Amino acid sequence: MKITTILRSLLVGLCIASTLAISVTNNQNDVEGFFNKNKSKSGHTNNWAVLVCTSRFWFNYRHIANTLSMYRTVKRLGIPDSNIIMMLADDVACNSRNIFPATVYNNRGRYLDLYGENVEVDYRGYEVTVENFIRLLTGRVAKETPRSKRLLTDDQSNILVYMTGHGGEEFLKFQDAEEISAYDLGDAFQQMYEKKRYNEILFMIDTCQANTMYTKIHSPNILATGSSKLKESSYSHHDDPDIGVAVIDRFTYYVLEVLEKVDMQSKATLKDLFDTYNFDLLHSTPGVRDDLFNRPLDQVLLTDFFGNVQNVELTESKEKSSFVAESDGVLEESEATILEPTVDNVSRPVQEFRRQEQDHSFEIGDSNQSQTFRYIAFVMLSLILGGALVAGSSMI
Repeated sequence: MKITTILRSLLVGLCIASTLAISVTNNQNDVEGFFNKNKSKSGHTNNWAVLVCTSRFWFNYRHIANTLSMYRTVKRLGIPDSNIIMMLADDVACNSRNIFPATVYNNRGRYLDLYGENVEVDYRGYEVTVENFIRLLTGRVAKETPRSKRLLTDDQSNILVYMTGHGGEEFLKFQDAEEISAYDLGDAFQQMYEKKRYNEILFMIDTCQANTMYTKIHSPNILATGSSKLKESSYSHHDDPDIGVAVIDRFTYYVLEVLEKVDMQSKATLKDLFDTYNFDLLHSTPGVRDDLFNRPLDQVLLTDFFGNVQNVELTESKEKSSFVAESDGVLEESEATILEPTVDNVSRPVQEFRRQEQDHSFEIGDSNQSQTFRYIAFVMLSLILGGALVAGSSMI
């Protein structure tokens, strides 16, 4: 057989091997791209909502409706009840003045019952206190506290904190009995940051002089917005003559008007929401504080806080075994040692020995070595197949 035929066969085999190796690499990239294509730019993997109504009494019906309206919205956008903590200081649904028992509405036409059968209130009535709220945020709850009353967040959690009630300059009243100050709130958020209990926080508050409540926040990755500036009141939107009280506040009403047009796949951003703020509609000056936030508002999806995400995170396995290697008669202790209690209650290291095997194996988690190995294997296999084809052709 001519030498050119042999070279041609080997060249074909090499091309096949290269194509297969590139295909394998591309397939791996496709898999990684599939799992990461929807990954939020914020880096969070779970969403939580803390919704707080701090008002009691029938004439504060609208504050309960504000909170239940926000609750309905975040549930509709995918946040499950297990990730929602709701605090309602009064149960107007069962109030004797309510001519529509077991219901709460946020509109005069009463098109939608906000209370219904699927509402889970975690802190009710006199459980809604400043102490319980701060303990909830910071995780300093009693051991017997059930899961439903715990904020089980981590450093990859985005949290919506929504509050509504009666307030003033740098304070918000709780049930007309106590107050939480802007300093208290700022300190709670700082504790959350130090304990790595959040990735990003959106703090939203609807009350008189609301913007003063976020002036003492200094922790990073917190975005804040309020319904009114210093010395300004916040106002109700409309009342229901049959119920006899206002049923929703203006700020919450117009925020919900935007959120009602959003679904879980929406690309609407927080900038889109903030751009709708209008003094003529709200009768007050809403505020936005973003100096602590590290992302442009036009890149922050509404669903980053009001919705839910289900991201798959690819991680490489890089387990480092704890061992003590013997070298030249000297024991080199590993980074971690296992402690075992002795009879005299003195802990001592339990030394485990493992000799490193000097072989040529590679770690499965090392993608570069894996790809190189596969490429070499394909080339060798193709050369063998090419040689077999050449041998078969010569025999014929």
